[in-house]
Amino acid sequence: MSDPQSYIDKNIKKFENELFELLRIPSVSTDSKRKDDVKKAADFLINQLESIGLDKVTLHETPGHPIITAEICPHDDKPTVLIYGHYDVQPSDPDHLWKTLPFEPTVKDGRVYARGASDDKGQSFTHIKSVEAYLKTGTEIPVNVKFILEGEEEIGSPNLIPFIKNNKDLLSCNMVLISDTAMFGEDQPSITYGLRGLAYMEIHVTGPNRDLHSGVYGGAVENPANVLCEIIAKLKDDDGVVQISGFYDDVESMTPEMREAYKQLPFDEEEFKSDLELKAVHGEKGYSSLERASARPTLDVNGLWSGYQGEGAKTVLPAKAGAKVSMRLVPDQDPNKIAQLFADHVKSLAPDTVTIEVESHHGGHPVVIDLNYYGLKAAAKAFEEIYDKEVLFSREGGSIPIVADFKKVLGVNSILMGFGLTKDALHSPNESFSLKDFHRGIKTSAKFFELLPDFVE
Repeated sequence: MSDPQSYIDKNIKKFENELFELLRIPSVSTDSKRKDDVKKAADFLINQLESIGLDKVTLHETPGHPIITAEICPHDDKPTVLIYGHYDVQPSDPDHLWKTLPFEPTVKDGRVYARGASDDKGQSFTHIKSVEAYLKTGTEIPVNVKFILEGEEEIGSPNLIPFIKNNKDLLSCNMVLISDTAMFGEDQPSITYGLRGLAYMEIHVTGPNRDLHSGVYGGAVENPANVLCEIIAKLKDDDGVVQISGFYDDVESMTPEMREAYKQLPFDEEEFKSDLELKAVHGEKGYSSLERASARPTLDVNGLWSGYQGEGAKTVLPAKAGAKVSMRLVPDQDPNKIAQLFADHVKSLAPDTVTIEVESHHGGHPVVIDLNYYGLKAAAKAFEEIYDKEVLFSREGGSIPIVADFKKVLGVNSILMGFGLTKDALHSPNESFSLKDFHRGIKTSAKFFELLPDFVE
């Protein structure tokens, strides 16, 4: 029998092929026409978990997409790690911008290109394979491991929190392990210890009861598209500072220590601009690009629609206009409070010539983990042994709302052991994941399980 690390090395091509099989399933949770595909992805993972020998492998139906749980818990005196991941993915559109088929994994230059390759199928699959390496070699896994895999993360996990609250005993653990973040750079392992929160909103502006001829009615009837543009333009100033009253009231101030830690990160702004083909960066004055992107709150339009979108010209005064807006939040902002402040502010800007509705979608609380937490220390050591490089600690601008919920409901911290890179193009065309980091991710996960008992306080 080989040891787990050797088993991983010998079976990496098999692991890659299994990942490719999962990536071929278009499990787009937001698309009702893909409901069967989401279920197909869940069934694939059920089969994986059963085949490697996990106990209590269960598919739990919900009002939406299924939740999967499984475990291997041979110890009474060792930590229990709950591994969280999601098997649903973002829509692939705009498909014409993909250089390969989004649901046919294609390997180029050591990377696999497919929707979900990095977010989150490839990353979460590393932990299934690391557990397999223990069970298939007859090596006793050094800690207790549980899995919870969901199919609704990309739509705000509406059924996950009720499930966690109703299954606290099933999910009881000492910590949660999540791989759904990025390393700081290529061959530079890092652990994310902070995430921004989220408040996601939608604005609808309605004017006349139908689209109108812009020549016959223009100048006499308010144009909802014009109104929406004017409202959006007033949400931030020229430096990106949000103009909503009370928006910054609860924002955690950056301490000198925090700012010094950011300066230690090997960030090259010129390379950052070059990668994005930008002439200049933009944001709040007095903050670096890294600080703006992870430690400061934001407001951004994510979608905008109104009027004629087809080829050529159509002189129409649209009856409706809409926008989707997300706000990334930092400690100690509350997403519910921010959503209400946003709605009140937007409505205050609307003239009486139109009707305006503001809808709140999903949100999440920001979170920061104490750097002295023993789970973080074990994860850092595991990274260092596999990557042979000192680990950096960074905060990330994205949101994983479940991290705060795990803390609130189960009372445990989360370890954000990301193996992706910012260039993976999450949520964008041509998403990809380094197969080298898929390999190293499996090995790091296995090493984490091996080392964790030595770090227990």
